[in-house]
Amino acid sequence: MDIPALKSELRRTAGSREAARLRRAGKLPGIVYGHKIDPVAVTFDYHDVDLLLKHGAHLVTLEINGESQACLFKDAQYDYLGDKLLHMDLTRVDLTERAKVHVEIELRGTPKGVAEGGVLRKGLKELEVECLVTHIPERIRIDVGDLEIDHVLYVKDVKLESGMTALDDPEAVVVMVRLPIVKAVEEEAAVEAAEAAPSAEPEVISKGKEEEQKESDKAAD
Repeated sequence: MDIPALKSELRRTAGSREAARLRRAGKLPGIVYGHKIDPVAVTFDYHDVDLLLKHGAHLVTLEINGESQACLFKDAQYDYLGDKLLHMDLTRVDLTERAKVHVEIELRGTPKGVAEGGVLRKGLKELEVECLVTHIPERIRIDVGDLEIDHVLYVKDVKLESGMTALDDPEAVVVMVRLPIVKAVEEEAAVEAAEAAPSAEPEVISKGKEEEQKESDKAAD
């Protein structure tokens, strides 16, 4: 696989004020750690990191002062709106080791149940998987074209590449197709009304007989 390169520079000064200054200059503060080597504070070009994350990159070749090291994006911190990156952590890795990562889920196709009036509901946005760092996919693509109304796809149903293991609860719902809530309620009400209808009929007949008996009694008087 092609591993994208990411350039960085050593960060000499720490602190929130310095981090804010870097962000205003289009830089992103970060830290690199792991493999029993002291953590190193660095800065990246904000656009470079943002672009890599949007393309689903996990593994990069980090360049620091002319030296290169394979690293994984470990933790991205965003602002309170969840839009703008504030800080990035990377961890050093060996290309032969396995890693646990969260990979975004991408649904493909239109479920059959949607054409029948159902609604596609997503339970998970990403899956936690374990695999070789060189085999981490950009996204986990799932074909949902065959899902009909009331069909549920669980984590245990997701087909992963060889050597990849899902770490989420096997019974966790990934995606399902259900009737819209309003339509489901209407159908339940219709069923309840149909079930109640037979018991209402004898009651009406009974009342009719009572009225007939009263009229007969009056005539006799």
